[in-house]
Amino acid sequence: MAVAAPPLPPPLPTTPARRGLKRGLQIGAVIAFIALCAIAMLLFLGFNIGITGLIVGLVAAILPVPALVACFLWLDRYEPEPIKYLVFCFTWGAFVATLASLTVNTTMSWLFDRAGIPEALVAVLVAPFIEETTKALGPFLLLLRRRREWSGITDGIVYCGLSAVGFAMVENILYLGGHGYATGADQYGPATGAQMVFALFIGRILIFGFAHPLFTSMTGVGLGIAARSGDRRIRLLAPIGGLLLAMMLHGAWNLVPTLVQVTGENLIMLYGYIGVMVPIFFAMVGFAVWLRGWEGRLTERTLPDYVKAGWLSPPEVAALGSLGRRHSARRWARRVAGEPGLRAMRGYQFAATRLALLRDETRRGLNRTLKDSAPAVAEEQRLLDEIAGYRSVFVGRDPQAPRAVWDGSQYHVMFPDGVTRTVDAPDEPVVPIPVVMAPPPPPQQYYPTYR
Repeated sequence: MAVAAPPLPPPLPTTPARRGLKRGLQIGAVIAFIALCAIAMLLFLGFNIGITGLIVGLVAAILPVPALVACFLWLDRYEPEPIKYLVFCFTWGAFVATLASLTVNTTMSWLFDRAGIPEALVAVLVAPFIEETTKALGPFLLLLRRRREWSGITDGIVYCGLSAVGFAMVENILYLGGHGYATGADQYGPATGAQMVFALFIGRILIFGFAHPLFTSMTGVGLGIAARSGDRRIRLLAPIGGLLLAMMLHGAWNLVPTLVQVTGENLIMLYGYIGVMVPIFFAMVGFAVWLRGWEGRLTERTLPDYVKAGWLSPPEVAALGSLGRRHSARRWARRVAGEPGLRAMRGYQFAATRLALLRDETRRGLNRTLKDSAPAVAEEQRLLDEIAGYRSVFVGRDPQAPRAVWDGSQYHVMFPDGVTRTVDAPDEPVVPIPVVMAPPPPPQQYYPTYR
């Protein structure tokens, strides 16, 4: 007689401590991996260009980094990304992408040489593919693991741009310290090495320093589109299209000096720079600035739902529509509530922006399934609670403003004669002074519907 197998024990519950340990191990593994790549790159550079060349190249290559990083952070002022993710993308490009690209490019140069193919073609046929792929891989992994940290195309440009800045920094160490200082010093002395560093600095950084961030930003546009799309086809094709465009631009850019080397016509470099790269650069800058304003006005397009529900007042939504209005609101909060009011207004603006992004996700169909909608609903309620808490710090403290209550459709304003009267909201409310909110309706009445 067969004996029934004993039932399997139930799986152990995933406790917060267990989840914290697992997350800590994952973060530790990522940090260790990037650190190992950094050590490998430093050893390679030190061995090939010498300690002096490494130091000279490092100092020269770091000089433009703060300016480039500041440009990308300027694009991300409405909803700043966590510093840890920005650092991850930068260090990924600086150490992981450079090490992988260096390994592949060196190997392919050796293979091309053995096959009798000019090594210069590696820069055209190999480098664009491996370098753009590895630079974009870090932001892509971040998208897979932390999709909610991607608010759109701007975030894609910022994450991929910082990865490219890190990559360009380490690559410049090799060129400035190796091909510049080390080569010149070995042949003619330190003075010549310094002159070559200066010449390369002008060419690679002051004139062509935007190249890597420009190329990889194309992939960032594709990743940003995928992050905010509910269509699976777009989520698949947009990153591929952005990556292919980045590879083609990179390959075309590397082709220009190759043609100059083969033909001896230096004007090709001038034509390629002025006729192709400069227009693309300014077009990308214009697009990024326009996109920054468009995403900044997202609050004006999505938060009126919460105005009707009685969670926000019309002036608050108007005060979130631009950086100038946000700055005015912060000054007002500081005037009426001091430094705590200023901190509360900053937190309020950040939470309101996150709320607008969350609402936009729902409109785009990103939270259709129960698995996605349940965390979204919980996040929405958390943000609404945070907003209410921040408002309590500065609302009702302005002695120059009349007592007013917003009920979701009208104001109830106390006039100087002591009588409270009902006033309709103006068509264009621009005064950044929040009013006291009436108690919101029950959840089933005010809560936005997820479809």
